[in-house]
Amino acid sequence: MTRMRSSPLALLMLCVASASVQAADNGEKMAQGAGPAFFFSRDNESFTTQRLALEYLPKYTHAESLTGVRYTDHHYEQNDWSRNGRQLSFLQRQIDPATANGWQLEAGIFHQGRHDLLTLDANYRAALTQRTSLDLFVSRDWVETAVALDKGVHFTFGGAAIDQVLSPRFTLVGLAGIQSFSDGNSRNHGRLKLIFQPHPDLGLTFQGRYRVYTSSSDDVGGAYFNPSRYDEAMLAVGWRQRVNGWMVGMTAGVGQQKVASDPRTSTRLLELSLQSPANNKNYSFRARTGMSQSASFNGPDYRYNYVQGEWIVSF
Repeated sequence: MTRMRSSPLALLMLCVASASVQAADNGEKMAQGAGPAFFFSRDNESFTTQRLALEYLPKYTHAESLTGVRYTDHHYEQNDWSRNGRQLSFLQRQIDPATANGWQLEAGIFHQGRHDLLTLDANYRAALTQRTSLDLFVSRDWVETAVALDKGVHFTFGGAAIDQVLSPRFTLVGLAGIQSFSDGNSRNHGRLKLIFQPHPDLGLTFQGRYRVYTSSSDDVGGAYFNPSRYDEAMLAVGWRQRVNGWMVGMTAGVGQQKVASDPRTSTRLLELSLQSPANNKNYSFRARTGMSQSASFNGPDYRYNYVQGEWIVSF
């Protein structure tokens, strides 16, 4: 089995060490943190994903302000096929919990099968005006299907989103992005979301969503679901409320999808989330679970379920 090269790993450790030394040089009283993270998913095509991670954070203020490393053990399984992977990442977040402005970065190296990949997940959000915000994002990772993992197919997805407050009750969000695959395929993505908030104290929103992508290649050798064009329009209801300081959230939606020239079919979405109080510096806990129904290789009734969480304790 091929081993991870030492240079990327040394770079990750050097980044964390540099952050610790810098904090010490600046005379900061620095808390540290550590804890586990997990992700489980399964679909109706019997593809299962399991991720178990451990984080060490030499610089920790709260869940949205930290620096550290994460080691993740990955396991994929489908019928008689299985695959294990290992990933070591450098983490840094600096986000204002009140506005969501700031930036986060996770960069690392991911080994699976006979393949190595430098991974990236980063975004930056800033207020351009009192009513307008800009979000820039980029991610680089494996395509997670059995065929794609065997071939070592990965993608890079980058783009920008604009949040525009139209009035105290209406907000419009637009996103444009390009997704490039290592097999030569590429996709153009576009998304729109109109959000209506009847009253801020209710934590309730009504959302009209639309997303579309087009692919440059129709033939990817069965490595992943890849129609020439995919459209989805959805009506959703969202709810977020603080209960004893904990943030509880829910989103439920129903919609219609169109895959290339096929007839329109139905889609569904349900997500639940829970997050500990943002001002709690002793620990942080966040969890999310959800299910969706959309289209895949075998037709319009593809179902996907997941649960994920992160728990950090400071010391």
